[in-house]
Amino acid sequence: MSGFFARGRLFDLEESDQERLNAAAVRLRDAGLDNARGEAQMLWASVFATDGRDRGAALQEFDHRVGQRAARMPMSHILGGRDFFAHRFAVTADVLDPRPETETLVSLALERPWTRVLDLGTGSGAIVISLLAARAGASGMGTDLSQGALEIAAQNARQIGVADRLALRQGAWFDAVPGDAVFDLIVSNPPYISSDEMSRLAPELSFEPRMALTDEGDGLSAYRAICARAAAHLSAGAPLMVEIGHSQGAAVAALFDAAGFRAVRVLPDLDGRDRVVTGDAP
Repeated sequence: MSGFFARGRLFDLEESDQERLNAAAVRLRDAGLDNARGEAQMLWASVFATDGRDRGAALQEFDHRVGQRAARMPMSHILGGRDFFAHRFAVTADVLDPRPETETLVSLALERPWTRVLDLGTGSGAIVISLLAARAGASGMGTDLSQGALEIAAQNARQIGVADRLALRQGAWFDAVPGDAVFDLIVSNPPYISSDEMSRLAPELSFEPRMALTDEGDGLSAYRAICARAAAHLSAGAPLMVEIGHSQGAAVAALFDAAGFRAVRVLPDLDGRDRVVTGDAP
């Protein structure tokens, strides 16, 4: 008998289980996945973590999940969630899969004083919910064009315990924000992949909402829309913070400058790549 550790426990494997796991790892490797063995173990653990399941049904479910991953469905869609910052978020095909590099935006926002935050294009709500969960007494608003995304964000807000402090509104960027609403922090992780880049992306991204990935143009149109109206919804000196693609720092910083933002900076993620542009409202 052999086994492996996952989810804080040891999963014992009979010889037939080990053979099944080995075959799954080969299938995932042939599908182009680098960590095929680790992903096969993760899928096994996701099925067998619940004690008392019918073994035959569990093995069928494992094979099904391996097939989904071999088709390059994101692991978060198969498992139904993704760990981000300090919490686990429900994830479906209606929302962008929260990524570790986006935690940089959350960390930088928590370095600033604020009590009312606006998240434009909130998706799963990972950014604004993480911020509210880390700052008791703060309140926020999240906007998104997708009703499906807002339903997932609402589910996550309830699960993490901030639903009473978060308003969710449907609409494009500031169109969903009341005209007299003023915040002391605005954050956004907008679609920033250019149309030319889309064909070169990992297969997993085909399972995510296209409108959350690309503006179908040069990758900068969302920043233009945000910069044009952000100052009207920020208190004086309050920050606007946006995630960017690693090559967009200079272009997005120029948009901040043109809109009158002060102390504009381009900041890196933990891998040293440009990740966030921040500036203070005039």
